Amino acid sequence: MQEQTRNGYIPQPIRDGAGWWDLGPRDVMRDLENPDMLVPPTTDAGTLPNLKFSFSDTYMQLNYGGWSREVTVRQLPIATTIAGVNMALTPGGVRELHWHQQAEWAIMLVGRARITSVDQNGRNFIADVGVGDLWYFPPGIPHSIQGLEEGCEFLLVFPDGNFSDLNTLSISDWFAHTPKDVLSANFGVPTSTFANIPNHQLYIFQANVPGPIESEQVTDPYGFVPKTFTHRLLSQEPIVTPGGSTVRIVDSTNFPISTQIAASLLEIKPGSMREMHWHPNQDEWQYYISGTARMTVMAPNGTARTFDFRSGDVGYVPRAFGHYIQNTGDQSVWALELFASDRFEDISLNQWMALTPHQLVQQNLHVGPEFMNVLRKEKQFIVKHPGYSYYPRQHK
Repeated sequence: MQEQTRNGYIPQPIRDGAGWWDLGPRDVMRDLENPDMLVPPTTDAGTLPNLKFSFSDTYMQLNYGGWSREVTVRQLPIATTIAGVNMALTPGGVRELHWHQQAEWAIMLVGRARITSVDQNGRNFIADVGVGDLWYFPPGIPHSIQGLEEGCEFLLVFPDGNFSDLNTLSISDWFAHTPKDVLSANFGVPTSTFANIPNHQLYIFQANVPGPIESEQVTDPYGFVPKTFTHRLLSQEPIVTPGGSTVRIVDSTNFPISTQIAASLLEIKPGSMREMHWHPNQDEWQYYISGTARMTVMAPNGTARTFDFRSGDVGYVPRAFGHYIQNTGDQSVWALELFASDRFEDISLNQWMALTPHQLVQQNLHVGPEFMNVLRKEKQFIVKHPGYSYYPRQHK
């Protein structure tokens, strides 16, 4: 049942006569964004922990020079393997020189930035990164990020759900908490040299927009890092799937320095879905860049729960739990699947059955040749079957 009011369509928790109107206090906008949570599919069953959190619901750290917000186990308790940080820098804004106990993997979402680093052997790295570019810094490797002329926004990913970007190791903090006579002895200059150093962690600060990268290159007697810290993901040849959707997989096989994070960038076109599958090696942390989608996660003992996603949402799937991602809108869904691993691995339900003795599958599922004949021995990743696809729900 639906209620039409002067405020427009208001969804109700009613399915085929089950349920009733929600007449009490409610957040209608949330219900409109989460139709499969308000009225779950009849196949949902049992109890699963929350597997979704939006960056829009987390704390925003505002600084002169940019902002940051994060989704960790403090916001999404089940997400123990990965934490994510969404950050923006103004033109010239700097994420100060710092380092982490964890590795850092990142993708540029908007604009451009300049990154710098020096490895444990004194070899430096300076590069400009744009939309779709990745970078990766191994644990303990110092680095910085600075917005270029148009500023930038990016996603940082760390292989530790307990991580917090507000609890990292920063150069300003170290100077502020080291006696000036020690600084003097270390660098061989008078203590007066440090009269104006920051007395706290800067984290993000405003600076001038840097000049051309050639003007900032620093000659290094030890040479450059042997494995690049960047990867041009959008320049990578995609896997094009039936219906024109695309998949770009990146892990240590094609981005060798990235030994602790593997990922796939999905473009799921309208009417298409990331096929039913699971990951045998690690939990999956998802980030939705654009579009609207739904995902059902199947857990042991017949437990299943469906979630709805849109731009800026984080999803999470425990290792080996079956799931799919279905485009529910009229625009492409762009999303990242991320894993705390050096390799991307998944198992396709379709491919598994196609490569299993057919009689066994038929007896197990009580299906006939019509079903067996459409199974594919090749992994599809994203599927589209006209006439059998999901299209956006229409309010009647």
